[in-house]
Amino acid sequence: MPIDRITPQALAQALQSDAPPYVVDVRTETEHALARLEAASLIPMDEMTTRWDELPMNRDIVVMCHHGIRSMHVALWLENKGFDRLYNLTGGIDQWSRDVDSSVPRY
Repeated sequence: MPIDRITPQALAQALQSDAPPYVVDVRTETEHALARLEAASLIPMDEMTTRWDELPMNRDIVVMCHHGIRSMHVALWLENKGFDRLYNLTGGIDQWSRDVDSSVPRY
């Protein structure tokens, strides 16, 4: 089944709700240091196989990266682990910077 996508604008709105999604950033620590979403937890893609159990099964999870490619791979992998409330951030942190918060640096 394809992973649902969420736009940066829709995520910004969802983060203000009473039940915000859990946002996981799968970029590297170096990328995260350059530009980040304060609401996101960092679990780099190469650590996901040993840290996926840190993710909540009972919440919507938004997976994000730089442009949305790595996060889609991770979301598909998580789906195989039994997660069913997954969303991929369309355009990643780059699109977030362009559409929601221009104070987040682009790289």
